[in-house]
Amino acid sequence: MSMLSLDEAERVITAGVVRAAELSVAVNIAVLDAGANLKAFVRMDSALLGSIDIAMGKARTSALFQMHSEALFDFCKPGGTSFGLENSNGGLVVFAGGRPLVVVDDVVGAVGVSGGSVAQDDAIAQAAAAALSAVV
Repeated sequence: MSMLSLDEAERVITAGVVRAAELSVAVNIAVLDAGANLKAFVRMDSALLGSIDIAMGKARTSALFQMHSEALFDFCKPGGTSFGLENSNGGLVVFAGGRPLVVVDDVVGAVGVSGGSVAQDDAIAQAAAAALSAVV
């Protein structure tokens, strides 16, 4: 099993910051390892303080379930197969902005982004996650 290095985590953060700047939005970006432990974090200037926890929650959700954070929504919604799932594991964030970090076929961690619109957060998380797989 591959491990997420600090260099890789910083690459993910850098790609996220670049994409956020392109979108003219200040965000928080959290990178967690496969065990959902914080590996790297950045709060861009003017990023919302309340979004720090949301970014970490999106990354944690993605790391724990090895899928995009929004993929869990269908399970959690009323009538879903796991209604209330978002209340497990200390609280999950089940909207877009969390992405698994994959090296070859191993999930080595996750990135979570918060501070913009949900669509902006997701675009930034996609760019951040792609930076890791593009180099490997």
